[in-house]
Amino acid sequence: MVKKRGYHHGNLRQALIDAALQLIEVRGPTGFTLSEAAKQAGVTPAAVYRHFEGREDLIAEAARQGFAMFGDLMQYAYDSGQPSALAAFEATGRAYLAFARRYPGHYIAMFESGISVNRTPELAVASANARHVLEKAATELCEHIPPDKRPPASMFSAHIWALSHGVVELYARNSPGTTSPFSPEDLLETGIGIYLRGLGLIARDS
Repeated sequence: MVKKRGYHHGNLRQALIDAALQLIEVRGPTGFTLSEAAKQAGVTPAAVYRHFEGREDLIAEAARQGFAMFGDLMQYAYDSGQPSALAAFEATGRAYLAFARRYPGHYIAMFESGISVNRTPELAVASANARHVLEKAATELCEHIPPDKRPPASMFSAHIWALSHGVVELYARNSPGTTSPFSPEDLLETGIGIYLRGLGLIARDS
């Protein structure tokens, strides 16, 4: 059992966020109270309100941290694919799935908690930065499409974001009633491949 430390916890704010992430992963974003987060962190419930006004504020900060981490991972994936625009773009799609698998608590706080990305300016910026990486990769790839057949880069990236999110939600998060004979990685890889072939960015099989 975690021993309570009253108000003298070394890094209370982060301890509460970490506790919330554990609870979110097990119970979902609405399945715990601030008091339970405080107990998980080993502090008194009253100490929570020195940092967060309510549970939604706590979840919003967990989401902000998640988007910051997500943005870094997307940027790393993008950089790893350079100088090929195609490889960079495909890598950012795979990074979405990798993040959801590795950081389920953050992922739920970001996308399944019902917390608006505009709840705080800091959360809005972190979310926009993460999305910008995928849109940047889409913009570079669009340059290889004839202008008369070129979709807006924002639409291009939104399609891939939606495809990645759908694969994660249906097949990588153990959603009830959804099974597939293929791995989430294979589903995402082939789905992106079909999309890119349709745009003429990958040669069609002969």
